[in-house]
Parts: sequence; structure tokens; C-alpha cells
Amino acid sequence: MYQQLLAPIHRFLQCETPDAWINEAKKPQNLSIILQDHMMCELKAAQSAMFLLRKYAADSESNQNLLQWMKPYEDFAYRKIGDLNSLKGKSQITKKIEPRSDQPYVAEIIDKMVLLIKEELHHFYQVLEIIEQRGIALENISAGRYAKGLMREVINHEPYTLVDKLIIGAFIEARSCERFAKLAPYLDEKLEKFYISLLRSEARHYEDYLTLAEQIAGQDISARVAHFAQVEAELIRAPDDEFKFHSGVPIV
Repeated sequence: MYQQLLAPIHRFLQCETPDAWINEAKKPQNLSIILQDHMMCELKAAQSAMFLLRKYAADSESNQNLLQWMKPYEDFAYRKIGDLNSLKGKSQITKKIEPRSDQPYVAEIIDKMVLLIKEELHHFYQVLEIIEQRGIALENISAGRYAKGLMREVINHEPYTLVDKLIIGAFIEARSCERFAKLAPYLDEKLEKFYISLLRSEARHYEDYLTLAEQIAGQDISARVAHFAQVEAELIRAPDDEFKFHSGVPIV
């Protein structure tokens, strides 16, 4: 079944994950890095979606509600406040997010980004649960070059800034799914099932980002998509001195 989910993702991405990355990722001693960096990637995905909500769609009161929604996860990740129990059930937002205007795309941003945030925060919790079950000590994981490399290409002029950020979101989500599937067969049975389940739930995220980008641009975005496809592929295929979930070819 998941091969059908992967087919459009492979067509969207310009390259597959190099075998050299898989060879490094499947080493037992690197499982700790994979899981911890993956957990932080889930949080960053939720933060990116929330940034789009707060900057472009939600009214001022809703913005405060969004900050409160994210706070327990950020407290845990960056300030070591809380634990697994304190995060349980916190992936659902309890207050309605109201639009700041009646522009056509605002409601779409709210609907798609709220659902995405819920799923990413739930996945953060699930990865943390696995980390704790395996007795892995949490460390401070610095950000890799991948997202930064993509963000350097953003046009600094609206609405192109928003469109570019949505396209970047699509590539990050698509690459995550591709790596879930590529890495899963080399993991133990429990982790393999978990990563395949993530692929099933997240496979549509990149399409949601692309749909929003096309709607907001109001014109053909294929040239920008092609540009970011090339940049993304270069980051994935280039030598990388840091090993992360989205890193390039490891320098061993």
C-alpha cells in the first residue's frame, strides 16, 4: 500500500536518499541521533505551520491561543520543563481559531495548518515515548543545514515570500516521508511499523502545502517548484559533516 503513497512523492522529489545516508542511519549507535532529531523535526514542522497561521491567517486573540497550545512542547524541548505525562493529550487545541480577514485563502490556511499541527505534535509525543521506552538520554540536538539551505532561497517580497515558504514546507514533508519509507526496512519491527504509520498519516502534507501555494500565488508556480527541487536535491546529495534526519551524504 505505501508504495502507492510514495509514487507521487518520488515524482515530486528530484532524487532519492543516497545509500550512504541509509548505511549511516541504520547503524545501531546512530539510532539515538535519528530518533532525537526526528522528534525535533516534528516540533519544527508544527512551529513552521503555526508561524504561517499567526502571520497570515489568525486574529490577535487566536494568536495567543496558538502560543499557549505550543508552549508545553517548547518548554519541554528547549527549557527541560515537563515530561511525557505533562504532554499527554496536549496535541489538541481547545479553542477555535478565528480568521483575521475574509480573504479566500485564510480559511484554507487555518483548516490545513491546524490539522497539520495536531498531527505533528502527536508524532512528537509518539517519538518521545519511544525514546523513553528505549532508555535514550535526551541531548541538545543542533539544527542541521537542510532547512536553512532552503530558506536562503526565499524571495523577500509578498506574496512570493509566503508562496516560497509553502513550497519549502512541501519539500520538507515529502523528504520526511521518503526517508521514513527508505529507512524503515532497516529498523527493528516496532520502529519499522511506526515509520510506515507515519508515512501513511503524513503523505498528504506536502500536497496540502502545494495546494495552498498555488491558490495564494494565483498563477503557475512550476518554475519556483522546480527551483526548490534542484536546491533540495543538492542539499541531499552533497557531502555533510553533520549526521541528521535531513542531512546530506555523511562524511565518514
